[in-house]
Amino acid sequence: MTLAQTAQPQQQAKQWTVQDFAALPMMNAPALSPSGTRVASRIAIGGEQKLIIADIFDKGEKNVRMIPLGDNDLNWWKWVNDDWLVIGFGAETDVEGSPWYLTRVAGVKADGSKINVIAKNVAAQNAGDVIWMARDGSPRILLSYQSSIYYSDRGFWPQVDEVDVSTGRRHNVVASREYVRSWYADAAGTVRMGIGYNDNSRMAKLLYRPDAKAAFHVVDRANRRKDESLIAPLLFTADPSLAIASDNQGGTDALYELNLDTLELGKKLFDAPGFDIDGIEEDTAGTGMAGVYYTGDAPSVHWFDANLAKIQADVDKAVGDRRARIISTSRDGQRLIIHVGAPDQPGAYYFYDTSAGAMSLLSRVSDQFPLKTHLSPVRTIRYKARDGLEIAAILTLPAGREAKNLPLILMPHGGPFARDTEGWDWWVQFLAWRGYAVLQPNYRGSSGYGVAFAQKGEGQWGLAMQDDLNDAVDWAVRDGIADAKRVCMVGASYGGYAAMRAAQRDGSKYRCAVSYAGVSDLGAMVRYDSQFLNSGTRKDWMKEQAPDFAAVSPINFAASFSTPILLMHGKKDRRVQVTQSRNMADRLKSAGKVAGRDYVYVEQPLGDHHFSREADRLEFLQQLDTFLRAHNPS
Repeated sequence: MTLAQTAQPQQQAKQWTVQDFAALPMMNAPALSPSGTRVASRIAIGGEQKLIIADIFDKGEKNVRMIPLGDNDLNWWKWVNDDWLVIGFGAETDVEGSPWYLTRVAGVKADGSKINVIAKNVAAQNAGDVIWMARDGSPRILLSYQSSIYYSDRGFWPQVDEVDVSTGRRHNVVASREYVRSWYADAAGTVRMGIGYNDNSRMAKLLYRPDAKAAFHVVDRANRRKDESLIAPLLFTADPSLAIASDNQGGTDALYELNLDTLELGKKLFDAPGFDIDGIEEDTAGTGMAGVYYTGDAPSVHWFDANLAKIQADVDKAVGDRRARIISTSRDGQRLIIHVGAPDQPGAYYFYDTSAGAMSLLSRVSDQFPLKTHLSPVRTIRYKARDGLEIAAILTLPAGREAKNLPLILMPHGGPFARDTEGWDWWVQFLAWRGYAVLQPNYRGSSGYGVAFAQKGEGQWGLAMQDDLNDAVDWAVRDGIADAKRVCMVGASYGGYAAMRAAQRDGSKYRCAVSYAGVSDLGAMVRYDSQFLNSGTRKDWMKEQAPDFAAVSPINFAASFSTPILLMHGKKDRRVQVTQSRNMADRLKSAGKVAGRDYVYVEQPLGDHHFSREADRLEFLQQLDTFLRAHNPS
């Protein structure tokens, strides 16, 4: 397929099924090896996500190798050289009578013949932080890891070892230091910086050295109680006295030069007016920026690398109104994986060999939705909250229906320090296919819009943040899009909390509410967090967001729930405990609410926080569909 042939005409969708929307992505986050001859990716097999390694140019029967992970979670994967990659994985296990989540790193040979778990016999709870990988073709990494679970032991604080992932052999390069949890290395593999934090005093410190021969010295301190912060580099440049860092001194996160001798910010290198920076893409040498990522109404990138900038421009021109994202590149920048899709279609991953000037299909994201298909249209709108604050929201309208007096699903995102953007969303497209308009507000406190917007969410959980959601409904009604009598709130995590709060506080506005993995009891959440490191800081943050936990926790107002609610939660959720929904259901029952009429509670035995299993996605959509048909039919 040539570059020009990737553009696809629009085609009307067929009659889909709920199973189509619930299907896991066929391919997710593919990564090219340094030579661009192999790819490692998560793919869907039998309703679950698996890691595979494939040779791009070899079409033989042994072309694809699946890496066995057992019951472990696959958290990330990166190529070290063409023959080896490292994977980060984790699992929950019982440690001295309590459930702990352990992280590990393994070296995986590209032909699938060998897996070396690093520091297998000495690692403690957290052993999954790879802070550097060699760029000379050797299979070397720097791994930061704990060697003890006990706070009083020196090994509780991570050390840094250089590891040959092909053998598992390692030698120490930086010893553990009290309170230092994060280490940073330059492109040559020299550990240059560490950040320490004492949760009891809330004091942070920055350790620095200019080279491997020098000793670490404390060069800066910050009192978190006074909202002071340290600036850590995103990248050490070829100049040993300069780094690149992100800072919000101008109101939004932007990129600056950082003088490592004075720790002062210098020249601004990039900003996206009105929006924060998401991250950077390093250049081949690892000492400069190839690109910077940011999100306006949709995810965007600015390429500093001239080759990548030209490729991006050429592909953008070829795909028309669809969007192209460079996902992964070979080390020389000549072979790439590019995703082409749109908010109304999942799209596909293509392999682009610039020497041949052709893009070939690597994998569709969905086997259910053909590449020529467009589903329901998506766009960004802006409305004013009752205090005049402008809020952006993502609006999806059902295809083929007039945008007038539609049933509305108000869908707040999780986080709450997160945001929604114009992009393919299987929940949203399912609901739009069922005939609903879907509105996703980036309410105050959402990320990506700068410091002032985020700060407006402080102290406003369930209060002004909830008002912003109601104001979004009012906007949709005033605009004629939504029928005020047919509105339901659906959300997950913080969005699930907001849905519970809506059913309890604003039932007259919503015909129903749906919470997946929602938080019902803020006090219980903080008590659960207290068993983890730096829980004091987490509690401080929560108190800033909600000074009175009890007053804004839906679990304390079960008798006030005045609209039907569907509660769903995965038993294996490690982000929000299943007891948050389980206890909410019990309180509703104790308050005289009738199961099946006033509330429905569904617990998924193998479900997690992220819908990693297709069976859980399908059950959720089926339960959601049944509930909406009963309480807010389209």
